[in-house]
Amino acid sequence: MRAQRDTYANLNNGVLHLANQGVTINQIHNVYKVPESLQKQWAVRSYHGSVEHNSRAVINRYLGYWDGNPTTLIPLSPEDSAPLYVEMMGGAKPIIAKGRELYESGKYRLAQEILNKLVYAEPKNTEAKDLLADVFEQIGYQQESPSVRNSFLAAAYELRNGIPTGASPKSSGPDMIRAMTTSLWLDFLSVRLDSAKAEGKQFKINLITPDNDEKFVVELSNATLTSIEGFQADDADLTITIDREDLLQTMMGAVSFDDQIKSGKAVLKGDRKPYDELKTLLVHFDLGFEMMPGTAAKHLSPEMRTF
Repeated sequence: MRAQRDTYANLNNGVLHLANQGVTINQIHNVYKVPESLQKQWAVRSYHGSVEHNSRAVINRYLGYWDGNPTTLIPLSPEDSAPLYVEMMGGAKPIIAKGRELYESGKYRLAQEILNKLVYAEPKNTEAKDLLADVFEQIGYQQESPSVRNSFLAAAYELRNGIPTGASPKSSGPDMIRAMTTSLWLDFLSVRLDSAKAEGKQFKINLITPDNDEKFVVELSNATLTSIEGFQADDADLTITIDREDLLQTMMGAVSFDDQIKSGKAVLKGDRKPYDELKTLLVHFDLGFEMMPGTAAKHLSPEMRTF
């Protein structure tokens, strides 16, 4: 118990000690060291989480993600900056040659630094991706923390094979959806809104679920969808009334909202246009987006109804 206490206390206090000497979030994971007496106790080793990750998290909690250097305040995206690096290093051929040299010398972190730039600049360069995968694999093998090890090994796999296809993970089981509040569901619809498509559009919709006596006003303005619980707008363009139990079927994807309207379980009063408009503004998230460039699979997620 003492060792556990001292591990967390030393991480917090030691990182802040270094931060007060100017060590930044982009340096701390290479500077902070766990005391040797704690390193020798297996019960407080990095089997869950990692010192590298958590030391950066401490600074992020207190000081934020920025290191104070204006260059890193609004940096270029990796895919935008990488081509310049590759050009200045003489192109892919010398980068791969140097990367292979560093790999064979066991200087894996240096190798990943230059190979990662090349892969972002040339996502279809198979030789570069395979070599970076070899580097990630070796770094992963050396990690004590399973989460860090898996991050490197997963990236290595995806660079060689692309994102795995097949059955995609689901978080929309009946029990999960039933536990989701209507307010939370409306918040998720707000996240799914494509702001670019919503520019210049505006409306107010009152939503009522009589069986549990909930009321909401859903408003689209400034390309932003918001909702307020326990409130109804006097000037709403449309009022939708549907029992929460029936809404659950739509939240789970079992019954479309259009079908709910056709069956009379959802009643629309007023101008239907905002409802039809909202359907065109919501997107479904594709689970096939890539973390490493050139690895994405297309259409990994199945077709889904709007609501």
